[in-house]
Amino acid sequence: MADYKENEGLPKADRETYKPWSYDLDATDVYIPRVSAGQPRWFVAVSRSGKKKQYTRVMVMAKQAKAKRWEMVAAVDLDDPKKLPEIALDGQGYATAVDATSAQNVAAPVDVLRTAVGDNFATGGDISGKKVFDSSQASARQIKVHDETGTKFGTRGTTRFALDATQYPDSYALKTTDGQALVVFSHTHTQRDAVAPGLEIIPGKDDRAWLGTTNSPFFTYTFTCSDAATVPTTPGKSTLIGYTCRRTDAHA
Repeated sequence: MADYKENEGLPKADRETYKPWSYDLDATDVYIPRVSAGQPRWFVAVSRSGKKKQYTRVMVMAKQAKAKRWEMVAAVDLDDPKKLPEIALDGQGYATAVDATSAQNVAAPVDVLRTAVGDNFATGGDISGKKVFDSSQASARQIKVHDETGTKFGTRGTTRFALDATQYPDSYALKTTDGQALVVFSHTHTQRDAVAPGLEIIPGKDDRAWLGTTNSPFFTYTFTCSDAATVPTTPGKSTLIGYTCRRTDAHA
């Protein structure tokens, strides 16, 4: 919906034609965890695309209790497909779900992972990001956003990132063959741009669906993101293997 709203906010000449989303079943692995009666039903699909199948996306499909239909609730593009762990399967081919909210099951519960991701954006990982996560391409990308975006105004303004309350607190985790867990979760962060007195920020074309064309000395942007990490079940650092963000709000 965020992409749709952004596209509709562009001049007609700049809008992209909508293409129905799908994935290739022949290039997709599906991992279905066992669930008991009354438990939420969900599964993980790992799709590969590109001429050499070099692009990997981890998706979570969940059956909605009220609508009684399956929906994609998370999609994460992996920075390095080789970092995707092998999912453990039982004798009948089912995966094993892990409760990633509990420190009894994983070294870093999902709330700790979410805070560490927020810290990568907010401080470059100096408070908790680098303590929770091992070095990886995905973590490095988040830290690069902090380092480069935070200085884009030079002496004329500031950019501050902050973790916000997530709209989607559910997490999904599967046991891996190396004794860890593959955890998929969501986080929300904000970016506040402000310039010095007497100056104004001109909304970029991708922001106009939310901001219109009115200039302002400050704007706050909200991003909703899906993240994937491998998390040990015993004390040790986790590894962020991918994240995908979309702008979902902006206001003056």
